[in-house]
Amino acid sequence: MTDTIDSLFARLAAEHPHRTAVTGDDATLTYAELDARANRLAHRLRAEGVRPGEVVALAAGRGAATAVHLLAVLKAGAAYLGLDRRQPAARRDLILRDAAVRVVLADKGAADDLGDAYTVLVPLDEPSQETEPGTAPPAPVADGDRVAYVAYTSGSTGTPKGVCVPHRAVLRLVRGADFLTATPDDVFLHFAPLAFDASTLEIWGALLNGARLAVAPDGDLSLEGLLSFVREERVSVMWLTAGLFHQAVDLGLRDLPALRHLLAGGDTLSAAHVDRALAALPHTVVANGYGPTENTTFTTVHTMTEPTGATAVPVGRPVSGTGVLLLDERLRPVADGETGEIYATGTGLAHGYLGNPGLTAARFVAAPTGAPGERMYRTGDLARRTADGTLEFLGRADGQVKVRGFRIETGEVRAALTALPAVARAEVVAPRDGSGTRRLVAYVVPADTAARPSALEMRTRLAETLPAYAVPSLVRVVDELPLTPNGKVDRTALEHRSVQERPEVNASHRAPEGVLEQAVTGMWCDHLGLEGIGADDDFFELGGHSLLAVALIAELHREFGVEISPISFYLDPTPAGLARSLTQAGVTR
Repeated sequence: MTDTIDSLFARLAAEHPHRTAVTGDDATLTYAELDARANRLAHRLRAEGVRPGEVVALAAGRGAATAVHLLAVLKAGAAYLGLDRRQPAARRDLILRDAAVRVVLADKGAADDLGDAYTVLVPLDEPSQETEPGTAPPAPVADGDRVAYVAYTSGSTGTPKGVCVPHRAVLRLVRGADFLTATPDDVFLHFAPLAFDASTLEIWGALLNGARLAVAPDGDLSLEGLLSFVREERVSVMWLTAGLFHQAVDLGLRDLPALRHLLAGGDTLSAAHVDRALAALPHTVVANGYGPTENTTFTTVHTMTEPTGATAVPVGRPVSGTGVLLLDERLRPVADGETGEIYATGTGLAHGYLGNPGLTAARFVAAPTGAPGERMYRTGDLARRTADGTLEFLGRADGQVKVRGFRIETGEVRAALTALPAVARAEVVAPRDGSGTRRLVAYVVPADTAARPSALEMRTRLAETLPAYAVPSLVRVVDELPLTPNGKVDRTALEHRSVQERPEVNASHRAPEGVLEQAVTGMWCDHLGLEGIGADDDFFELGGHSLLAVALIAELHREFGVEISPISFYLDPTPAGLARSLTQAGVTR
């Protein structure tokens, strides 16, 4: 008998039944109310035939009900699988089939899209009578080694892979963590999608420490809206992707006196932005977290309390319950200051990949030291250790990259491209733009040199099978791919190749007219790193994304002193459209 997420939560609910557990647009629940509602839904899942060890998917927006759904799945002895609503239907169905999902918990908006292949439960409104049967928990499954959730990550072979994370790995992350002093007085922000493992820290960091989980409003939320929510809810613990962290700093982190911990990660942090955040938030600990999903959100963390003036931000030291080995190609330790590959050990390790013992054996290997049977996870990341034990991240040893906080195997994108009939060969790289942000760029050699494929058509086809964040921002058609002296594709040369020209888009090129169109177009050129953008060009066809849209809206506010709503941006995402929105808002230049 060992602790599980649900057993620990049940103890906290019994000890502090009237403490507020979760607040959202849909409900405010105490620990006792959350526990009771989860118990009732767990009985319903059992009645539908859900058994211990089964995987139950969740297809719903953010809300207080999210916590009910997750706890109910765990109380039923099953594991949860969060679905990303931005995924194409084909990819979603591939994941559901791979995980052998029978039952999906969905809100009314998602239920109709799932078809007849699954038992779809839309949780009903809660009964007003607390005497309603089913408030006692189902028979517990007290095994900390059983799987708590399955998280799908990008696969280098073109197929996503499901990481099986046990209860004990989550408890190691959020209970007694040495990088985060969580207390019952804390308020944790929940903003990350359930399919993204940042949500593990957000949700269980709050609910397994007696704190309050403040659920951000569902749907797209502007950065200004998110920070306003954080301010109004007096959030004390917030996790942001590296890209969103940089934008928040640029927008101005201010008036957040309750914020004690600001964690960022998912990609390399800008040292200058970290120093600016620390200067703006003198009472806040800023932490750079590093770690793959296979070791449950964080493997190492570097915490900072005052500006450092450094040129790079380390990824720090192993978190409690985790060990890190830096090894060479023959699994021998490297000396301090030398480059080695990061191998993670400890209780945070996942069991492996669902239904894929071969890949599990290749990535989760026997540790050269330690107790018999001890495993370590080969991350594919390179680092060096300084004399005081701090790790400095140096990049990937393979083709895996982080773009806007999402982990992407460039091999998966390459496989999707070469599956297209018009493509003979392809390579995918993720160069950084002038602001240090990565974007995905694909280089394609056509199968028929006399009939060059359309970049627009290729992106459209890719969007049918890949999540939006894995569709390349730019697709360049080339005659040949550059090679290294040993005959391999020269990825470094591609990363340094200029991609400044305007890509192929639907609109005919029209030069911007007037002060406002010219100002907006120039702003886009700067942010997108492109030349020759037309006044009628679509922002998203040019390679823009939602995070960049937020940054542009913020810059328009700073430049012209008016608010442009995200809805206006999305309805007409062209320089001409934004110029019209500025005019309607009263700008007269």
